[in-house]
Amino acid sequence: MDWIYANENHSTVEHEKNGVVYLTFPKLDEAGVVHAFSTRMGGVSCGEFSTMNFSFNRGDDREKVLENYRRFGDAVGFPYEDLVLSAQIHETKIRKVTEKDKGDGILRETIPGIDGLVTDVAGIPMYTSCADCVPLIFYDPEHEVAAMAHSGWRGTVARIGKKMVEYMASEYGSDPGKIIAAIGPSICRACYEVSQDVADAFSEIFDEEDVKDIMDDKGNGKFQLDLWKANEKILMGAGIQREHLDITDVCTCCNSDKLFSHRASHGKRGNLGAFIYIKPRA
Repeated sequence: MDWIYANENHSTVEHEKNGVVYLTFPKLDEAGVVHAFSTRMGGVSCGEFSTMNFSFNRGDDREKVLENYRRFGDAVGFPYEDLVLSAQIHETKIRKVTEKDKGDGILRETIPGIDGLVTDVAGIPMYTSCADCVPLIFYDPEHEVAAMAHSGWRGTVARIGKKMVEYMASEYGSDPGKIIAAIGPSICRACYEVSQDVADAFSEIFDEEDVKDIMDDKGNGKFQLDLWKANEKILMGAGIQREHLDITDVCTCCNSDKLFSHRASHGKRGNLGAFIYIKPRA
């Protein structure tokens, strides 16, 4: 498939199974944890949701969305009916997922107001949705802890990535220097124009040199913001080692024919998904 890459990093790996196309990250692949980032290909939804939409609340048919989850789980290798979904509100609450939570968001309503999920229990696939915002994926191979977070500009300003690393350390004993992480497909700097209020929020949490590194001032109160670079700085500041971090080279907006993009579609779209799953031992 011909992707428009935002840089020469090429830190995503494309896969296809039974028509389902998805992406993974080399360092997480090497760590042996099941994970994936969806594309628009391989589902059954129609129109603006075509075809691999994971949103139940944007107007798509529920049975089609469930079939999309089933197909994706079969392709990647996890039981879709055990998925735990996050109902995100662009904040920083983190939920510890346990055996009793299997099916939250699929078989029944999930807990609202959660932007981060984490577990050390094998056999529980977890999901976070996005359509331009940044999905962050984490895995601690030493303690077998999997986590993910939804980091739009508000979540990035609130440093949800740092909070997740700290949570993994405090709750599971994870060493930040050994955590493998990925910054997933999302809107790139060239596509993400923001206003003065957003720029001011980032200027409050980053020093002057970092601000120059993550934003271009276009004048007239408009800026180009690099959420990838901002999250990279936040994760490395939390102790993630650069050699343990994959940073995407795929922009949702540039590739809106293959990925859902809120900005490119003016809000007429489905949801992409990032997934992680600790496979039970045989």
